[in-house]
Amino acid sequence: MTRRSLRAVLMAGLLLLLTACVVEQPVAVQQPPPPPPAQVEAVPVAPGPAYVWVPGHWAWRGPRRGYIWVPGRYAVPVQPTYQWVPGHWAQGPGGWVWVEGHWQAR
Repeated sequence: MTRRSLRAVLMAGLLLLLTACVVEQPVAVQQPPPPPPAQVEAVPVAPGPAYVWVPGHWAWRGPRRGYIWVPGRYAVPVQPTYQWVPGHWAQGPGGWVWVEGHWQAR
């Protein structure tokens, strides 16, 4: 087989692969139920004056595992004048959604 004919066979095979059609049934995404109340955490002493406490929160791990508690931690702000805005669960039209925490200028 010549190099040109081998290239033609490979290209034909690649085109056949790319045109293959896969039909899947849509999967319903299950929205989490309302989260449990936040846990009370004992805040340890900060490791240094620049550290800010980032509180723990509930994380949804799917219908099998449910909610798990993610413990709080200390973090250093991205800028000295920034403050931590904690994440929270909000109820939207499709169910409960997690709104990520973030650093924000004061």
